[in-house]
Amino acid sequence: MKKALVAGATGLVGRHVVKELINSKKYDEIHLVTRRRTPFYKHPLVQEHLISFDELDQIDEVFEKVNDVFVTLGTTMKQAKSHQAFIKVDYTYPIKLAEMAKKYHTDRFLLVSAMGADRESRFFYNRVKGTLEEGLMTMKLPALHIFRPSLLIGERYEFRAGEKSAEWLSKPLSFFLIGSLKKFKPVKGSHVAASMYEVAQQDSPGTHIYESDQIRHLGHVLKA
Repeated sequence: MKKALVAGATGLVGRHVVKELINSKKYDEIHLVTRRRTPFYKHPLVQEHLISFDELDQIDEVFEKVNDVFVTLGTTMKQAKSHQAFIKVDYTYPIKLAEMAKKYHTDRFLLVSAMGADRESRFFYNRVKGTLEEGLMTMKLPALHIFRPSLLIGERYEFRAGEKSAEWLSKPLSFFLIGSLKKFKPVKGSHVAASMYEVAQQDSPGTHIYESDQIRHLGHVLKA
């Protein structure tokens, strides 16, 4: 039996990760670091830690004996309202979580990043994601798994007009995304979560990056 920690359990991918962990019966403790209560709070395997991510040091001991840390945090500029607030959620908090995981010798650190992550990108969003990835790589974690999905689709708790519009537009276009363009096809949040769970069951030290087409294929196979 293992112990897992999920940061971002109220998000599209995060809540599917929690479902995968519960259904697997391979974890006897599932810790959720969250700002607000989740639908899983009554489950006997789940322990919620309601806290501002600015105060992560207050739950430092929760990371002790954790095997797998899943970080599915992410916001949008519309939600964050400023570059500084966006950087906090998509860079500062994941880095802090990784530092705590390293301190307690966590086996695996699994992160949802984004397609096109590149610290040299001229796009702010991709630049932040790329800077995060590079920062995590320099930490020399025992096993770092980075997932780079394209547009995430699925039902969210909160409505994101921009992403929902992109999802509607992408559906008729997906038929034409073949060959080298397949990687741009939208990917289900549940498929990302299934891929993360599957990877967490493997002993693969070092840094591993999973591009969107790999995630979509693996998720489709696992959910078939």
